[in-house]
Amino acid sequence: MENKQENPSSQHVTPPAERSPETSAAGATGSATQEDVSIEASLAEAQAKIAELQEGFLRAKAETDNARRRAQEDITKAHKFAIESFAEHLLPVIDSLEAAVAHSSDDLEKVREGVELTLRQLIGALEKGRVVALNPVGEKFDPHRHQAISMVPAEQEPNTVVSVLQKGYVIADRVLRPALVTVAQPK
Repeated sequence: MENKQENPSSQHVTPPAERSPETSAAGATGSATQEDVSIEASLAEAQAKIAELQEGFLRAKAETDNARRRAQEDITKAHKFAIESFAEHLLPVIDSLEAAVAHSSDDLEKVREGVELTLRQLIGALEKGRVVALNPVGEKFDPHRHQAISMVPAEQEPNTVVSVLQKGYVIADRVLRPALVTVAQPK
């Protein structure tokens, strides 16, 4: 195995000083032009991407604004026409009352019967609108649903409803009007 060392003088390298100015300038210009083209291409690509992202942002913003506007219109309509369904349930009650007023009968039993039917119609319309009467006789007194008028001595447990003076009403578990009640006093 021979150990060969190359003689550095055997390789011919042209020192920078010996290069001709045209060769140096041409090489520098060639690489500079390639770099400029590459930079310009990257810049154009980046600007196109920015324009695309801006357009996407504007579209998304417009869609969000449209969705917000539609939601606000829906809320406005819901507030404006919320009672529409309930009013539709009450119209037959109005028709019955108008028929009763137009009817001229001296028979009090028929008038009473008509009033009872109309009352049932009204209660049905209220229940369809989720308005339910509270009749809490015998229930534990609840200050959120009942309003105590007085406490009376009774055989029931203390703080239970003895009688209802005026019915209360709830709409979808929210008290519309508390029931006026008398409550059993403690013994």
